[in-house]
Amino acid sequence: MSLKWCASLIFFLVFLPGLLKAQSKGIDTTYIEEQPEKMILRYYFSRKYTELNYSDLLGVYEPNSGLNMGVGFTFQKFTLNIAVPFSFINPDRQEEWPRFLDLQSHIYPNNWIIDLFGQFYNGYIIKDYYGTGEDYLRRDIRTVKLGISASYLFNGEKMSFEAAFHQTAIQKKSAFSPMAGFEAYRVRISGDELILPEENGPIPGNYTRADYYQVGPSAGVAGTLVFGKGFFLTGAASGNLGLGFSKADQNKETRNVELMTGYFLRGFAGYNGNRISINGSYVYKNLALTKQQDISPSANTGNFRINLVYKITPSKKFTDTYSKFNIVKLLDKIKG
Repeated sequence: MSLKWCASLIFFLVFLPGLLKAQSKGIDTTYIEEQPEKMILRYYFSRKYTELNYSDLLGVYEPNSGLNMGVGFTFQKFTLNIAVPFSFINPDRQEEWPRFLDLQSHIYPNNWIIDLFGQFYNGYIIKDYYGTGEDYLRRDIRTVKLGISASYLFNGEKMSFEAAFHQTAIQKKSAFSPMAGFEAYRVRISGDELILPEENGPIPGNYTRADYYQVGPSAGVAGTLVFGKGFFLTGAASGNLGLGFSKADQNKETRNVELMTGYFLRGFAGYNGNRISINGSYVYKNLALTKQQDISPSANTGNFRINLVYKITPSKKFTDTYSKFNIVKLLDKIKG
């Protein structure tokens, strides 16, 4: 099943933006100023994570992800960022901890918001375990989360999330838009021992491995406020109703099906000018998972970032050479 989901994610990452772009309305230049000639250079701090919230039963399992510092660029619709969780900005991070991989892609073609998730976490921590002042460490807990969210912006020709997220355009006027779409997720949580410690007695529904699947529609609203000269606030909020399915390994395998609700929030704020941009962003997905007896967890994903951006205009010679090797343009030629 994991291979199938990975193949689906790769398909959407490569082909879906191009397919949706063909269906978009273009942009309204009275609201958005595109800057295709600009190369966006960024220095940034970020933190990505997927936490496991077991509410009153236990609290929140947090990954050992830490704060990243990195650099990146965007040019001709291709973005590359490289960041590292340096130890000097993460003094409380656990050392010699299992490695993890967090792949999040937030794509904003005209009229669409697309999010892709491929997350593979190993090792979780509960800070200040039951008020003891000690951390509860579970190196053995593993989480795999794969998913996609896609929403259509009905007035997307007047709103640019690219301006807010990648700073490749400038939003000139305020705009708002309803949106609707769908979401699909697959989550696996496993450990060498029971996920919830049973120090105070057995917990009905406790497991060593559980698999969750969810798919369903979503709807919400997005908007951007422009004030002053270059200052902006941009956000989107949506709720989803998903058909959830789960199976868990306890004393015997149990299965459950139910309707689940969740929400997706994103916000951007800062200054975005022709030469520089200073801004922050936060993307948060609440994914409630199907109940297993007394256990009702959620797998919540976040992506926080602060950007310092400088925009340059490369020479024609560099631009022409870069265009020949730009993977986005090469894929457009293949699909064309």
